[in-house]
Amino acid sequence: MRIIYFGTPEIAASQLEAILNAGYDVPVVVTTPDRPAGRGKQMHSSEVKECALRHGLPVLQPERLKDEAFLEQLRSYNADLFVVVAFRMLPEAVWSMPPKGTINLHASLLPQYRGAAPINHVIINGEKETGLTTFFLNKEIDTGAMIMREKVAISDTMTAGELHDTLMHLGNKVIVKTIKMIEEGRVDAKSQSVVIEQEGLSLKAAPKIFKEDCYIDWTMPGKDIYNKVRGLSPYPAAHAKMQNPEGEVLDLKIFATELASKSSEKGEIPRLKTDGKSYLEVVLNDSSIRILEIQQAGKKSMKIAEFLRGTRVSDNWCLVVK
Repeated sequence: MRIIYFGTPEIAASQLEAILNAGYDVPVVVTTPDRPAGRGKQMHSSEVKECALRHGLPVLQPERLKDEAFLEQLRSYNADLFVVVAFRMLPEAVWSMPPKGTINLHASLLPQYRGAAPINHVIINGEKETGLTTFFLNKEIDTGAMIMREKVAISDTMTAGELHDTLMHLGNKVIVKTIKMIEEGRVDAKSQSVVIEQEGLSLKAAPKIFKEDCYIDWTMPGKDIYNKVRGLSPYPAAHAKMQNPEGEVLDLKIFATELASKSSEKGEIPRLKTDGKSYLEVVLNDSSIRILEIQQAGKKSMKIAEFLRGTRVSDNWCLVVK
């Protein structure tokens, strides 16, 4: 089969490698246009473009997916199947083009966690398992008929970054297996709406995460805060603010925490507790959170002992509660 591949980030580049290693004919790759990035605002190519160029494949980078010149280019390749991994929403003029359809790989067990950030949200919500789903694209995001699903267990300590890597490696196998099923005519796609009705599911969404969503609400239960930190680690990272007695506010990213039992000491809740050397703890209503890895704006990420050596935090500092 001739396959046109659509994708952008690292996870999509990994799946492109798997498809090429399986021997499939990929005459062209579609990815996002190069963008300025970093402090120097130098032009940056997507991981998928870099992968395609390593394999000597032509790359299309349309600004507008409905542009007639782009659509004509796609038609000229006479592809049997389009494969989409971590790319923007395709218009019907694109996904309806190939005779065998357009398939997508989604990082959750659909129909649960439709949306842009399923890896983050499953951990934030304390789920014990997730997985991958391949499905045919249709007019609505992440709602098409499902081809196959593969489950993955989520440990109590797993971060979003660790889950991303686990799913990326599993996805290499899942995407190739799905393509082979389509090639051999062995697909028995399941309607998501039928599955929802049969299993009586109450759907959970996975919308895009913005900076304001990353701030920790210290009035939440400790377990929820712990899950939020690991669900946002390492990117985009949980955010918090602390203020010293002089009124200076530190904007911080928190990458790792540990959930501990609540101290019996009386005092304002939530509050900071530290020896100024080895630990920094937030005492909550039901428990306490020990901060293990932190980053101050403009500085590198560091373990808490290193942070405390450079920033003299004491018990008379306070949290800026969002």
